[in-house]
Amino acid sequence: MEFKVVPIENPRELNFILGQAHFIKTVEDLHETLVSAVPGIKFGLAFCESSGPCLVRASGTVPELVALAKKNALALSSGHAFLIFLQDIFPINVLNAIKSVQEVCSIYCASANPVQVILAETEQGRGVMGVVDGYRSKGIETDEDIVSRKELLRRFGYKG
Repeated sequence: MEFKVVPIENPRELNFILGQAHFIKTVEDLHETLVSAVPGIKFGLAFCESSGPCLVRASGTVPELVALAKKNALALSSGHAFLIFLQDIFPINVLNAIKSVQEVCSIYCASANPVQVILAETEQGRGVMGVVDGYRSKGIETDEDIVSRKELLRRFGYKG
């Protein structure tokens, strides 16, 4: 077994969700869930099929995001992993809907940060061991940092 680190390519710093599911109909079910959760949603998703032809399956509403999801999924080539790139929306708006999809087993991260995926590779294939999401903590927030955090949440519309 060998460990590999594969960075998620995300040049526009889009929010994305990385997870694992278990069945080929995941692509259609995730697509339907996303468009039902947020009308007009802009996204691209890709899923690593891990049996039969072992293809990267994809769908979405924005071709550029579908292409980005496919490129990253192929770089991962990890059994049943899926990626969803989102535009003009935060993962918090769709995360519970995604978790409720019957095929979804787990979510590794939901982020716009630089992310590195830690993979184990065996003679059989690859599996996600975990992720490095963003950077190390640099300290403890101050009173000024608390005010800034609360202002940011209000600017995004998440707090009244």
